[in-house]
Amino acid sequence: MPGSLRLREATKADIAAIAAVFAPYATETLVTFETNAPTEGEWLDRLQATHRAGHPFLVATLDSAVIGYAFVAPWKTKPGYAHTVENSIYLAPEHAGYGYGRRLLEELLVRAGDAGVRQVIAVIADGGSPASQKLHSSAGFTEVGRLNRVGIKLGQWIDTVLMQRSLETPVIVDREYP
Repeated sequence: MPGSLRLREATKADIAAIAAVFAPYATETLVTFETNAPTEGEWLDRLQATHRAGHPFLVATLDSAVIGYAFVAPWKTKPGYAHTVENSIYLAPEHAGYGYGRRLLEELLVRAGDAGVRQVIAVIADGGSPASQKLHSSAGFTEVGRLNRVGIKLGQWIDTVLMQRSLETPVIVDREYP
């Protein structure tokens, strides 16, 4: 792939690109339980809520074009869960398989840890593709549970896999990517 990968905080100017990355996942795949693509206004609300919480919302760019995003959001709203978040990460399909997702997830974990997060939960729809589970495993997540047939999409019942990564030991990554 041409160009140099850059990871940075998302801004309002990135909203249309973020929406475009996610839309086909919502409407055409089993990797999310969302069935309608969120509007740009809904994405802006998510971005602003993430920043108000002091959490990272990152974009990955190649030659200034957004090719993916990742963010963390509160796991639960009860005060006792204040240091636990759920992560979300998506790449435009044509950019999968080049290591960009791994780099994006690692940087998200570093920044989440810097923001005071201690536990990250990945809630993965198990619609037959192991890509997300493999990505999370490669970043140190372990499977901690499975909920069987808890969602339905495109006429299929889908399991949810729960994976967890502790950030109690700081995440160290090589930020000098080739």
